[in-house]
Amino acid sequence: MNLTGTPFLVLIVVLFGASIALAMAQWLGRGALFEPARTAEGRRAPLRALSYLGTVLLCQFTAVALVFVIVNNENQLYDNWGDLLGTSSHVRAVPVPPKDEGLAGDRGSAAGATPGGPPTGTPSPPSPKVAQAFHAPDSDAVPRSVKQADLKGRLSGVDGEVLVWTPPQYDDPAYKDKTFPVVELLAGFPGSSSAWFGDTMNAAGQLEGPMKSGQVTPFILVAPRVTLLGGTDTGCADVPGKVNAETWLSRDVPQMVVDNFRADATADRWALSGYSAGAHCALRLALAHPNRYRAAVGMSGYNDPAGEPSSLTAKDQKLRETANPLHILTHAPTPPNVALYMTGRRGDGLEDATALQQAAKSPTTVTSFETSGAHLTSTWKPLVVQTFKWLTGIIPPR
Repeated sequence: MNLTGTPFLVLIVVLFGASIALAMAQWLGRGALFEPARTAEGRRAPLRALSYLGTVLLCQFTAVALVFVIVNNENQLYDNWGDLLGTSSHVRAVPVPPKDEGLAGDRGSAAGATPGGPPTGTPSPPSPKVAQAFHAPDSDAVPRSVKQADLKGRLSGVDGEVLVWTPPQYDDPAYKDKTFPVVELLAGFPGSSSAWFGDTMNAAGQLEGPMKSGQVTPFILVAPRVTLLGGTDTGCADVPGKVNAETWLSRDVPQMVVDNFRADATADRWALSGYSAGAHCALRLALAHPNRYRAAVGMSGYNDPAGEPSSLTAKDQKLRETANPLHILTHAPTPPNVALYMTGRRGDGLEDATALQQAAKSPTTVTSFETSGAHLTSTWKPLVVQTFKWLTGIIPPR
């Protein structure tokens, strides 16, 4: 059973209610567990005490479980038991990714790559588009208007779910020959792909109206899995021998979208948005791949990977340096043609935004917005429409 959504919540509520009822029954002397036959009082007392203790522990356990489920549903941190226990791995292999030649070049790169190793070096003609099977989302928290693909990354060796929502205009006959820009939505850590579409952020629900009215560009919204190594945050980086998270997010996922939807295949029509650890990822991916992304939104993000204690990139000094968005910006051969929008409060992202803003040189632009809320989805959710209106100024409809 999925950890988010109504069914699991109802189950926990029922179990909590049953534990309270059992405790009341014992208190009233009507249903103590393991009630022995009427023998010596001294033989009855220990069993009755153990039954009472067991019931108290059961009440405590179900109460804690209920609080966890409510919090998890509110923030959609864990979709399944593997993510919760830190036992799940979505890394099938860790091949050396082929040279990045931009979005249009990846089908050929995938065809010319040697499985589990570096590319052969022999140019290959572009392979045909790969049709992906889609089904209803696994998470009950996600609206049925969202499609889910269980993608096997050809370049990254990562397997994971990808949620896709198409804007109201997508199925309008008047737009049948139109392609649409794309925004990749990245959750924090821990965080699930469903967080952006469930009640946590409710991106589709908030943006459908503004898209219909023309206030917001009709973007295709894509939320890929970001938790790939159980209880470890990958930092959305390629770490040799461990994970190709960067290749998964910036190459495999976009290629699947272009192959299966009327999505624009040029960098100036793609963007990213993320919160917390997802903000760090959005900023560094955009700055590292201006041949793939035009803009990025980061809500309460950070530059130093050590901002997330579980970050894999923070554990290696070299990776910690090179994975820092500020380092990427200041060491780029030429200033990337990327627009960044960063939100945060003092001590929680604002200083990082200021550092990038001061280091940016044209055509790179950095816009900062100070918030006052805590490091919670309740702070970031109200910013969805605001940030997408900013994105519309960077990637207007056409």
